[in-house]
Amino acid sequence: MNQITEKTIDIDQILKNKLGAKSKWVPRPLVSWLKRIVHQDRVNAFLWESRHKTGTEWLEACVEYLQMTIKIVGKENLPDPNDGRLYTFVSNHPLGGEDGVALGAIIGRHYDSRFRYLVNDLLMNLPGLAPLCIPINKTGKQGRNFPAMVKAGFESDNHMLMYPAGICSRRRNGVIRDVAWSKTFIVKSVEYQRDIVPIHFSGQNSDFFYRLANFSDKHLKFNLAMLFLVDEMYKNVGKNFEIKIGKPIPWQTFDKSKTPMEWAQYVQDIVYSL
Repeated sequence: MNQITEKTIDIDQILKNKLGAKSKWVPRPLVSWLKRIVHQDRVNAFLWESRHKTGTEWLEACVEYLQMTIKIVGKENLPDPNDGRLYTFVSNHPLGGEDGVALGAIIGRHYDSRFRYLVNDLLMNLPGLAPLCIPINKTGKQGRNFPAMVKAGFESDNHMLMYPAGICSRRRNGVIRDVAWSKTFIVKSVEYQRDIVPIHFSGQNSDFFYRLANFSDKHLKFNLAMLFLVDEMYKNVGKNFEIKIGKPIPWQTFDKSKTPMEWAQYVQDIVYSL
């Protein structure tokens, strides 16, 4: 492997950016643990190896790197790339890593990279992914710009790929499923007259992850489980996944007979019935 000459993921720098001068008070053992749990060296080695790739090509390199075997059911339901229309693709979010890159690779290949993700701004640290992203940071200073970013995405000449849960699936009462979906994808798809394509992605994280996520959701003010998503990604290397693509749902479906939140639930139910 080539010598890595720059760190793309740099925990020291991220802490400095987020905490400023206070970052020097973070105990060094904690910083070392963070580097280990996000697999800083391993991820940087891959990012360095794939540094000449961006967009769809980079996503396909990720799929290969993670040794994912993907079976697609219902590929014929993907609208024709030349029909002159724009779509909103929505999926459940069981994993938090592989599902994002695999779906992006498939949609990117089918639509010649004409799609955008709405993603957590931390993912903008990945140079290969950044050109396909509209960053969102609901907790920080950018929070008030969230509506403007969504608007920019829907006004662009790109399809939108969204994970309306915002976080990856939780296990509650023994069932692994997304939390309630945000209504944004309904409201904007109607406003910009985009049909919605429902997608279901198979797969699950570890028992440890679900226990931690439930504890974090109940007792903490921040999403501690998110720190472990890279670790979970490496646990899922070499696994088989099934992607089921449903028929597009016309935007006119989402009328006043239900609230946008109820329509979001309706689409989530369709996804889980695929």
